[in-house]
Amino acid sequence: MKEVGIMGNDLTKGAKRVVADLRELAELTSDEHGAQRVAWTPTWQKARDWFAAKAREAGAEVTVDTAGNSWAKIAGVSPDAVAIGSHLDCVPNGGWLDGALGAVVTLEVLRRYGKGATPKKTIYAVSWADEEGARFGRNLIGSSAASGTLDIADIIDRVDNQGVKLTDALAAHNVLVDDILGAHEEFKQKNITEYLELHIEQGPVLESLNKQVACVYGITGCERHALKFIGQAAHAGSFPTLMRQDAFLAAAQASLAFKEIALKYDGVCTVGKVSVTPDVVTIVPETCLISLDQRSIDPAVLKSMNDDARAVSAKAASDQGVVVRWEKIWTIAPTMFDARLTELCKQAVEEETGEPKTIFSGPLHDAAEMAKLVPSIMMFAMSARGLSHCQQEDTPDEAVETAVRAFLRLADKVIQ
Repeated sequence: MKEVGIMGNDLTKGAKRVVADLRELAELTSDEHGAQRVAWTPTWQKARDWFAAKAREAGAEVTVDTAGNSWAKIAGVSPDAVAIGSHLDCVPNGGWLDGALGAVVTLEVLRRYGKGATPKKTIYAVSWADEEGARFGRNLIGSSAASGTLDIADIIDRVDNQGVKLTDALAAHNVLVDDILGAHEEFKQKNITEYLELHIEQGPVLESLNKQVACVYGITGCERHALKFIGQAAHAGSFPTLMRQDAFLAAAQASLAFKEIALKYDGVCTVGKVSVTPDVVTIVPETCLISLDQRSIDPAVLKSMNDDARAVSAKAASDQGVVVRWEKIWTIAPTMFDARLTELCKQAVEEETGEPKTIFSGPLHDAAEMAKLVPSIMMFAMSARGLSHCQQEDTPDEAVETAVRAFLRLADKVIQ
């Protein structure tokens, strides 16, 4: 069966090469606790050097932009370009697939076109810098710089847990804050007309449906806030329960209500951080600070979830005799991917599996930034047990290969 000028058998061989590359990268950048490719570290740089060497072997020209994004180019007949990418950085003690799958598959796309007939469109394989935000808490640094949405004020004062400033970590990798937004102009000069990304699902849905791969039609929006409940410290032994102003109990009551909101709207609400003061076993908590992360693919639902959360937090505060204050951490609207690319992606999935399965993404990805500039699309490979951001992250080789074959079909459709 002919696949846009490339034999279908090559898809199988290519998919196996991608798995082999992923294993090689894991061996190079992991220890007994998992993958250690945290952005702006020597291990991450080792991964970037590995990526660049592989891209050059495939016949690509490799450059790095002012935001630290690595680009590998194969010129086509047309100056119109397709960008295909993901990220090599990971969380500490991470898995072998998160981000890496989408970055490594681009190497196979380069191999398919790098030393043969000139592709119709120019191809850019991109490895984005610091998608995870694991070290400094700011996601999508490289892709948001390329999209032009990065706010310098949001990164200028950030430090990691060891007190290292983000600006110093960037400079150690030849990225200067004063120049970082130049990546946007560099992006525009590449004449990119479409963006494609492959990723693992990082959730349990596909596995629960016994599916190995799906087209991703959109990414949820996110409302992320810090809530501070303020009560009154008191002696734990002498203050009666019903007379207390317990900030922790208010936060706990609100957190349980957030779960009901998520169930009501079929969205998600997560309280991921909790801290109390004075944090002493014999003192009623005076303050309790929690985070609230809310997500939905529907912007109206996301707003309703946030409105309801504010109402239940106010009730919890009132019930416990405390006050609550909200502070916005970060907000992003839902992303819906390009209709034409979605249809091509569904076709590629159906050609590989017999069914045009679609799904939306709960986690954020670099594709959300690219979708602000150019038509974009994502494809997901299933995640075993839904686990990601941990050493146990895994997808069976067979499922990885199925996803890679489907993604290569998509890339061929768009490039040719």
